[in-house]
Amino acid sequence: MAPGGSSYQDIGDSLNAYADYGIAPENAESKSSPFRKSTAVNIIGGNHGTRSNTAVHELLECPVCMNLMYPPIHQCPNGHTLCLKCKSKVHVCPICRHELGNIRCLALEKIAESLELPCRNQIFGCQDIFTYHSRLRHEQNCRFRPYNCPYAGSECTVTGDIQSLVAHLKDDHKVDMHDGCTFNHRYVKSNPQDVENATWMLTVFNCFGHQFCLHFEAFNVGVAPVYMAFLRFMGDDDDAKKFSYSLEVGGFGRKLLWQGVPRSIRDSHKTVRDSLDGLLIQRSMALFFSGGDRKELKLKVAGRIWREPL
Repeated sequence: MAPGGSSYQDIGDSLNAYADYGIAPENAESKSSPFRKSTAVNIIGGNHGTRSNTAVHELLECPVCMNLMYPPIHQCPNGHTLCLKCKSKVHVCPICRHELGNIRCLALEKIAESLELPCRNQIFGCQDIFTYHSRLRHEQNCRFRPYNCPYAGSECTVTGDIQSLVAHLKDDHKVDMHDGCTFNHRYVKSNPQDVENATWMLTVFNCFGHQFCLHFEAFNVGVAPVYMAFLRFMGDDDDAKKFSYSLEVGGFGRKLLWQGVPRSIRDSHKTVRDSLDGLLIQRSMALFFSGGDRKELKLKVAGRIWREPL
């Protein structure tokens, strides 16, 4: 029975509401929900030995977006519940078509407050159990949460673990993959004076059992045109700090050298670029290194990655 009244219809009926109300399914937890599993959760941290009550958890799934509902939880006069976000998009109940009022489902909210739930990133390795409210706070910074695709130059929305993102970069973005911890990479651009913003193809290096992304870009710092090369680590910040890298570029008796720590791909490409945390080359110096008549950019960036001693 649904909280507050009539029998609870099959969840499949509510999916038809997408077309009727223009609500697109979001990244529903139910697609990979740990709540669907019938076996006990093996916990290594948090509270041990807690079993998920599948029936109660399913009651807390919004029948429209299929995500877990957090207070305030609303219901129609017939007792069909939905989350606050979906309620703001509709005026009638997606299940019984009864007009929605402003009725709170206090009983279900009370039940929710007493629950302990596994992290939604359980499928990626997180095995901790949390109270209903602390779970949401934890998931925002869970170290097992999916990573965003590190590819720059397009708004790629793909997320996943490191292994799947490496395959995605290779298969979908056709990124160059190289083995080794030292490299020499050449960047060429005709008519560089006409380029205000440009992003070169990402290069990924397999080194020490991890992946490092080499970025190279042209943009303006204020009104000054610059080029920048920097490295990002495919993993969390704590692991990134175990490594260092150097980049150098030069020619005609001049050389620029940068040494730093790779930034985690948890930091967006734009965040790292705008922080100027990398090898920064003024356009005039870049064209000097390129030689010739300075009408073509021809830079060779050499680099090395190493593991810091413990």
